[in-house]
Amino acid sequence: MMVPRPVIAVMLLYPITEQSESAENKLGEEKQNVGGVYYMKQTVGNACGTVAVIHALANNQNSINFEDNKHFNKFLEDTLGKEPNEIANILENDSAMGAAHDDTAQEGQTEAPSRDDKINTHFIAFVCREEGLYELDGRKSGPVFHGKTTPDSLLEDAIEVVRKFMARDPTQLNFTLMALANVS
Repeated sequence: MMVPRPVIAVMLLYPITEQSESAENKLGEEKQNVGGVYYMKQTVGNACGTVAVIHALANNQNSINFEDNKHFNKFLEDTLGKEPNEIANILENDSAMGAAHDDTAQEGQTEAPSRDDKINTHFIAFVCREEGLYELDGRKSGPVFHGKTTPDSLLEDAIEVVRKFMARDPTQLNFTLMALANVS
């Protein structure tokens, strides 16, 4: 109730375990539906947070003013309509986006891992596009459709999906949820 509305994206950090990986493999392609969703693959190691943020922002271009960030605006223009692997390639070769990723990673309270470190957590994003709740995980072949939602119910609907993530391995406590709200 304390989260400002409307919520335009939800990001989840969850532990990667045998149970979560097994559940991901069982998900299958049948739930994947691209629709009008901006989606990119993650090909850079330990950049899942950056990919989740790009997914959250790119799927809400109509709600966010990017005028102050000309480079991100250019990145979106350069990748609009491209295939997920093409977008990943553009990100890999974009030195300004790479520098922004590195700078942001260093601002945290803990030391950022290198791109080659083995990490046991993963970021994904949930967005509302065309009245659908989509999970955007750069490790998957495309967006995963989780049913209908609205900007007013996105947080609650995403939480229902997150509960399923948590149920995969009830011994794990390392889950973090962050909402991006439009408070203009």
